[in-house]
Amino acid sequence: MTSNKSSKEYLLSAGVVVVRRCDDTPRYLLLRAFSYWDFPKGMVEPGEDPFQAAQREVWEEAGLRDLVFRWGKDFQETPPYGIGKIARYYLAESLNGEVELHINPRLGRAEHEEFRWVDVAGARRLLVARLQPILSWADGLVRRGTDGRP
Repeated sequence: MTSNKSSKEYLLSAGVVVVRRCDDTPRYLLLRAFSYWDFPKGMVEPGEDPFQAAQREVWEEAGLRDLVFRWGKDFQETPPYGIGKIARYYLAESLNGEVELHINPRLGRAEHEEFRWVDVAGARRLLVARLQPILSWADGLVRRGTDGRP
């Protein structure tokens, strides 16, 4: 189900909760910048579709292009944070999971210092409270499978 929250009043960033199966256990990709863990995401550029922005950000930040959006274009958004910003997340599976932290030309370094593929319990420990509902939404969909059944 698509969120009904309006993003018109906020700065919108878009990203993807990326999952892959390891030994039948869903593992989620988290990226660390300083001491903050998040899913791959970034600002939607003027004239850019949020879904396209989310895919671009996963490529720029984690080097992943093999995303399969098994759950369609449904998304969840965070409540407003920072200076009037919200983050919209889609859910996709990565088939190979080979992450590469690309150099950001503006920064002269990668935007993130570390990545981890973690199970849901590990993700809960690392993510801030604002991202916990996003993780719960994604993990619920993943555990139900592609056809909505457990």
